[in-house]
Amino acid sequence: MAQAAAVAKPPAPPRRRRASATPRRLPYLLIAPAALLMLGFIAYPVLSVFYYSLQDYNPTKPWRNGFAGFDNFTRIFTEDPLFLDTLVFSAKWVFVEVGLQLMFGLALALIVNQTFVGRALGRALVFSPWAVSGVLTSAIWVLLYNSQTGITRYLADMGIGEYGVSWLSDTSTVFPAAIVADLWRGVPFFAILILADLQSVSKDLYEAAEVDGASRFKQFWHITLPHLKDAIILSTLLRAVWEFNNVDLLYTLTGGGPAGATTTLPLYIANTSVDAHDFGYASALTTVAFVILLFCSMVYLRLSKFGGEK
Repeated sequence: MAQAAAVAKPPAPPRRRRASATPRRLPYLLIAPAALLMLGFIAYPVLSVFYYSLQDYNPTKPWRNGFAGFDNFTRIFTEDPLFLDTLVFSAKWVFVEVGLQLMFGLALALIVNQTFVGRALGRALVFSPWAVSGVLTSAIWVLLYNSQTGITRYLADMGIGEYGVSWLSDTSTVFPAAIVADLWRGVPFFAILILADLQSVSKDLYEAAEVDGASRFKQFWHITLPHLKDAIILSTLLRAVWEFNNVDLLYTLTGGGPAGATTTLPLYIANTSVDAHDFGYASALTTVAFVILLFCSMVYLRLSKFGGEK
């Protein structure tokens, strides 16, 4: 009986050592300093704008500063006629600019994607305007549009137009002139992104399409465009946001004139804050612009089915 009771129990299995969590946390620890810095540089300005949008804040009139609640927002939608005008012009500016930049950028990308003598030099020349800053681009085009030494002077010498005409001072020509100036710098952005995506298209697809008798247009429509779908959606969204927030080129080129004909909403915000020193109202305008951009971006991504099947 004692021997039966003393039957040896099987040895307990060795305990598994818990895997250290340090290796899994190491990547997050390494990026934490940069992430905290980025969060500080981004979150603080954004939160400051939201805070000042609820304030009356004008450094030149400190006796009027204080909490305003939603008065600034009420003023935007009920008392400010320039808000709607600048918002409509901003939408027009973005639609025309992004549409033309996409069209010309796609054409340039298809051209420089071909094999020809001097292709490397051609690509460098096509992409070089993107390396020029907005202010320098504006300075270049201000000189080109100068009524005494610019394009109009040489056109007048050839009998086209009249001497002393300034395209940037005429409400009927200032918008096309500004469009052309920004196209020169914006088209390479689309060309670069689209060309990078074109490099990944398999040539076997085009060879198979040629064997099946597909024309160049059908190859472009059924092979190239579906492959470029996500690149086009992302590039148009990024460029639309940048064009909406475009201040440097229009500020230097036209200053929003003549007669406010080229004043976008961000330029109006800049004038309200820098010139009028009304930072509270400018912050409210910025908040409204942020909400509009966020809403439009979400709707665009949803309707375009970004990241879905090609």
